[in-house]
Amino acid sequence: MKKTIAREIENYVLNFQKRDNIDSFWKTPLVGFAAANNPNFLLLKEVAAPDHLQPEDILPGGKTVIAYFLPFQEWIPKSNVENVQSSEEWARAYVETNILISEINDHLVNWLKGLGHKAAKLPPSLNMDYERLTSLWSNRHVAYIAGLGTFGINNMLITEKGCCGRLGNIVTDIQLEADKIIEGEYCFYKHNGSCSVCVDRCVNGALTMEGFDRFKCFEMLTENEEKYEYLGEASVCGKCLVELPCSFKNPND
Repeated sequence: MKKTIAREIENYVLNFQKRDNIDSFWKTPLVGFAAANNPNFLLLKEVAAPDHLQPEDILPGGKTVIAYFLPFQEWIPKSNVENVQSSEEWARAYVETNILISEINDHLVNWLKGLGHKAAKLPPSLNMDYERLTSLWSNRHVAYIAGLGTFGINNMLITEKGCCGRLGNIVTDIQLEADKIIEGEYCFYKHNGSCSVCVDRCVNGALTMEGFDRFKCFEMLTENEEKYEYLGEASVCGKCLVELPCSFKNPND
């Protein structure tokens, strides 16, 4: 069943990017599975947000969280290397991937229901606490628990296909074998202290070796959103993701 779910996601991405009104392209998705009762979800109330949701909040009686990573084709991140503001290609990919993730989630929920199972996605209204700028359901941490990667010092998830992409997930009542959380570190800095390129890449000092200022980062996201308002809600930056050893792969391979 896990392979069938992964193929369903892969096929949806392939068909989506064939649409005439879609300009972005993605590599083959990565898919991971976490047990809904994994105690690490409770720990997110400490490491992510005190009111972080649990799988049970999304689907009462849920047994498995299906998480996936949609890696961008490399020309999209490469377009975002130069300049202080994000590239149009990067902003467009953000908007189009938001649409794709929403559609994948709806498709998976309906498809699984058609097979006689229960499934649910996070309601958009429960996504963010805008006063504290913290996520009430952190896609990055959920993907980590599902074994899709480890965190860099830029706070982004580094997967086997790098960190340049987007994450999505749903909860289902199907009991599936959980993937193991990755041991060790994909981030060179956390592994052996040899890299801090993502810190150097930050364009407004929100990311430093001393920590991360989420409000300063949000200022840059807002600036780009205003620039690209004609594309949709492009609250993006991504400079700390591109032109890194981990942009497109696990650099420790």
